Amino acid sequence: MLRICSLFVAIALVVGLPGARSAEAEQLRGVARIVDGDTLDLAGTRVRLFGIDAPESNQRCRDARGRKWDCGDYATKTLAQLAKGQVICERRDTDRYGRMVAVCRAEGRDVGGAMVEQGAAWAYRKYSLDYVRQEARAEAAGRGLWSGEAERAETFRKRESQASAQPVSRSGGCVIKGNISERGRIYHLPGQKFYEQTRISESKGERWFCSESEARAAGWRRAAN
Repeated sequence: MLRICSLFVAIALVVGLPGARSAEAEQLRGVARIVDGDTLDLAGTRVRLFGIDAPESNQRCRDARGRKWDCGDYATKTLAQLAKGQVICERRDTDRYGRMVAVCRAEGRDVGGAMVEQGAAWAYRKYSLDYVRQEARAEAAGRGLWSGEAERAETFRKRESQASAQPVSRSGGCVIKGNISERGRIYHLPGQKFYEQTRISESKGERWFCSESEARAAGWRRAAN
């Protein structure tokens, strides 16, 4: 009887350990909503795919004939195809934007690895070498990004950031960015956290403002940071 009681106590202690609960919390399941080529929303959480870097949504590449094509859109659509149905994501890290960085699977397949294999993303060597082999196969086959010339997303972001450091707009020098996102109409001021990475697409109804009062009068609210 003493041995049985001791066993129950041991089990209770293990179940009660914080690590036992946190391990379960590190995994998310559900139907994903695709944000871009390497980001999705799952169970109310923004998830950045671990080990890969896809073209930015506004990024263009060139094919074998030198013609521009929408590689950012290609990456987003490829991820939507690969991440259908039930998706399971396991946390690896948290990035500087507070997003969960995770390896995600759909139908038993590693979504990030499949993205690289299909030439819809690069192996993000800065953080992981897990998908280098998949990238080599995609390059050898000339798939997707490897069908012509494609600037790696990291280089593209850096160049765009440097360009936006000199605030120039199509609205006579007005520098306040009126962005439309899932959070609504938000304006960003120079110096705010997400100002440089915010891109304005006037075709989508986004716009530039010359003053905060102008932005508020138009129905935009100030970004929190």
